[in-house]
Amino acid sequence: MSDLQLSHARMPTTLEIEVIDEFGASRDQAIAAERALTLYLNRREIVTLMTLGAEPEALVIGYLRNQGLINSYEDLIAVHVDWDVEAAAVITRQEPEDLAERLGQRTVTTGCGQGTVFGRLLETTDMTTLPETIVKQSVLYHLLENLGAYNETYRSAGAVHGCALCHQDQVIDFIEDVGRHNAVDTLAGRQWLQGTVVDEPADIFYTTGRLTSEMVLKVAQMGISVLVSRSGVTQKGVELAQRFGVMLIARAKGRRFQAIGSAGRLVHDAIPSKRPGDRR
Repeated sequence: MSDLQLSHARMPTTLEIEVIDEFGASRDQAIAAERALTLYLNRREIVTLMTLGAEPEALVIGYLRNQGLINSYEDLIAVHVDWDVEAAAVITRQEPEDLAERLGQRTVTTGCGQGTVFGRLLETTDMTTLPETIVKQSVLYHLLENLGAYNETYRSAGAVHGCALCHQDQVIDFIEDVGRHNAVDTLAGRQWLQGTVVDEPADIFYTTGRLTSEMVLKVAQMGISVLVSRSGVTQKGVELAQRFGVMLIARAKGRRFQAIGSAGRLVHDAIPSKRPGDRR
């Protein structure tokens, strides 16, 4: 892995502007950065991503990985990000023979800022069998509590999504970006950059965004079969989760959640007491 030529073009995730509040007072307010980054694969323009710019190299690597446009870390020769021209150039040893055909088949997804899936990935059926991870209700609650220590950019500026790789109730890695699809791509890129051999591999993926088809697909490609969110689900997200064997845990806030595809995989060991007026 040491021969990869890699830039280190991290940018600040927030900046300050002057705002006028409801009392007519002027004050400085942190806002989330939003930068355009056009991705080139072997000099071919692929897509323009809108991003905070916190981990641009990991983002573009993860994006290409999750789109199936590169198949292994060893294929990478160089990743260079230049913010002066708002471009990321990725050079690889090989690329898909049907790259032009794939790029012509674009599905605009519901990702924030509009995500894009190439080459009919949503129709894929050759996904590697995922582990049937079992999660205890008490572990889920502990994980949600532990995640409260993150979301630094969101707390100061808002307007971003966060994603995390987790092992049971422990957060292994966390990233924020303008869109949830950028955040999951960045984590996928980090997996390759940091190496995939770890003492406790990720078995739960957390996102602050909706559980859509794109999120389910990308998480399944990372070999994770539990997807948790504080937000809701979409029809296609549920369909793909059933196809790939991903357990969805939606609307997970406090002691509440809605599990989908959880038969035999969610252990109810911490059932909260019902309060007057609660729906059954």
